[in-house]
Amino acid sequence: MAAAQAGNGGAYRRLLGELRGWLEGFFKRRLPPMMVDDAVQDTLIALHEKRHTYDPARPFRPWLMAIARYKWIDRLRGMSRTRTETLADVHGIADHGDSVISANVLEALMKELKPAQARVIRLVKLDGYSIEEAAAQTGQSPSLVKVNIHRGLARLSAIVAQHAD
Repeated sequence: MAAAQAGNGGAYRRLLGELRGWLEGFFKRRLPPMMVDDAVQDTLIALHEKRHTYDPARPFRPWLMAIARYKWIDRLRGMSRTRTETLADVHGIADHGDSVISANVLEALMKELKPAQARVIRLVKLDGYSIEEAAAQTGQSPSLVKVNIHRGLARLSAIVAQHAD
């Protein structure tokens, strides 16, 4: 710390690196695991802000311990104000990974179709429009909408059959 106060940046970086490990051990014995990293960071920031108060004629460890102890007490006070609950390992949130992958595969497949086919398949099969509503939106006749849907689905089936994966 004395070298860091004298302007030796390398010594200061080395000191902070070594203190990080020591502080983690200090707080792991005293705080819940979820609070350790924050307590270490708070202590390192406080040490940085108060580094000018360190007297090189005195031992470093008691000075550091005082800062760490005050940060530990601050965390304990915060714990008394904040109610925490341990969450179960199983959460009630569904995994949407398969849906996202399916949507991406579907988009890639739809790009393989002619635009008119892709549009009417999207309108009728995905968005739930009737043949007549799709015809009105696209300007195609109802029979052309049916033909484009049939040909587009046949093309999609052929593409999927070619790529078994």
